[in-house]
Amino acid sequence: MIKFENFSFTYPDAPAPALKNINLEIQKGAFLGIIGPSGAGKSTLTYAINGAIPHYYQGVCQGQVMVDGIDVFDSTPETISLKVGSVFGDVESFFVASVVEEEILFGLENFNIPRSEIEGRITSALDAVGISELRYRSISSLSGGQKQKVAISAAIALRPQILLLDEPTSELDPQSSRQIFSLLRTLNKSNGMTIVVVEQKIMLLCEYVDRLTVINDGEIYSTGSVRDVLSTPSKLEKIGVNCPRVTTLSSKLAAAGLTNEPVALNLNEAESMVRRIIRDYIR
Repeated sequence: MIKFENFSFTYPDAPAPALKNINLEIQKGAFLGIIGPSGAGKSTLTYAINGAIPHYYQGVCQGQVMVDGIDVFDSTPETISLKVGSVFGDVESFFVASVVEEEILFGLENFNIPRSEIEGRITSALDAVGISELRYRSISSLSGGQKQKVAISAAIALRPQILLLDEPTSELDPQSSRQIFSLLRTLNKSNGMTIVVVEQKIMLLCEYVDRLTVINDGEIYSTGSVRDVLSTPSKLEKIGVNCPRVTTLSSKLAAAGLTNEPVALNLNEAESMVRRIIRDYIR
């Protein structure tokens, strides 16, 4: 679905590449989380997927990026946008309309979707995100979580195969953040949409994504299942990735020889591990 082959990119006048020799495959139907320290190159990676590089951000490129069999560099932004829907953390700066319906309509008309399909697409996009009641509301009157849902509705109204999100919960409270990720899981599991999300809230990612990719200093540091990537939290913490506390705790318990179980990814797993350790100690 998405394939990077020896991809490197350097912004104009930058002293070093933002991305270096990236080789990464994201399969169709994946739910991938991208993590890494600030300035690692996470956002730049997303720009290469949705065509912002090289069509908007100029620089020196090497290698290849393929999206659904199409070379991003040989395609047009319009073609890529019909395959990749993009949602960014600061959605307010991207809104072009004042009313929810008009925001969704703008994208459909801009991409010349047949008029006979527009009503159905607006309705289905609002239904899929669960905000049909907001259709005629002013965007300025909405909460942060509702605005994120409007942005996702506008993106999926174009029926992309891939939904790309960069820090979608950065401005949201914990409850709204969880609502957004629950929505993303539904789009992934029920609709088969490939989801790629850059996010700092790793504990939240662990609950929802299937795989993680860690980027550090412009390179792929690690990629794989969530448990495999987080199996050595001390190494991730050294490069500036704050692992979930339950993962760090379980890793230390294993290092102390108290358990040989895989690292815990959530509170339930951590609680069960500690209970088993205490039970064995009492015996």
